[in-house]
Amino acid sequence: MASKVEPAAGKASIAILGSGGKMGFRITRKLIDAGYDVRAVEIGEAGRQRLVEAGIAAIDVERGIAGAQAVIFALPDNIIGRVARDISPKLASGTMLLILDAAAPYAEDMPKDRPDLTYFVGHPCHPPLYSTTTQGAERVDYHGGVAPQSIVCALMQGPEEHYALGARICEAMWSPIIRTYRVSVEQLAILEPGLSEMLAMAFVDTMVEAVDECAKQGIPREAAFDFLIGHLNVEIAMWFGYSPKVPSDAALRLMRFAKEKVVNPGWREALKPKLVKEAAELIVFGKGA
Repeated sequence: MASKVEPAAGKASIAILGSGGKMGFRITRKLIDAGYDVRAVEIGEAGRQRLVEAGIAAIDVERGIAGAQAVIFALPDNIIGRVARDISPKLASGTMLLILDAAAPYAEDMPKDRPDLTYFVGHPCHPPLYSTTTQGAERVDYHGGVAPQSIVCALMQGPEEHYALGARICEAMWSPIIRTYRVSVEQLAILEPGLSEMLAMAFVDTMVEAVDECAKQGIPREAAFDFLIGHLNVEIAMWFGYSPKVPSDAALRLMRFAKEKVVNPGWREALKPKLVKEAAELIVFGKGA
């Protein structure tokens, strides 16, 4: 099977579906700034207006995908598969479909009748909590694009040489980059939704509820918030190796006692492929877990 490669004199032509959305707009601007031939595809009125205000011309799907070497899906997870199936008959062999989240690929919602297309998945790690290099606007960039961040990438199907092209595109649209990690699609799904949403987000949401619970007991909410955030700063630094881990013996005894009360002993199931697959199906099809 023929495989497309990036031309020597210039960068890849990229169609971005959903270019005017919150994520799509950020990556569209990044890739234009990086010198790629970007086709901004957007059907929503608000998104088209956002592009116009930035001096970017929105075009329709047909024009956008014609001859594109890569098609980026900056779309909700639950419509990625349908859109991919709609446009796949019009794509040349070797075209890369670049998805920004593992849910749709891991839920097997991608076209199965085009083994000659490349499926690539990339996702940002977002800027780290602890950095010795960020300053100014970078300090309050929690999502990435201003502050440096790492990314994870996976080649789901397609020739091995296409991994380098996919990684370069991801590095450009989420720059500046600290590190690029290569994983499988299943491993990326374990990271998100597993690690990031099923575990980390669940604990964070519980901590917000705990602050509210303190307020119900008469503690000023601001005091509970400041107390929690400050202690998180110290505890995350110690447990993840940013500072010496020196909690008192009493604090460690209390932690072990409390984990039996507040942490489900089966929490590791959230990182097992079976449950992660159910979670991906829940995201994409509204069923599963």
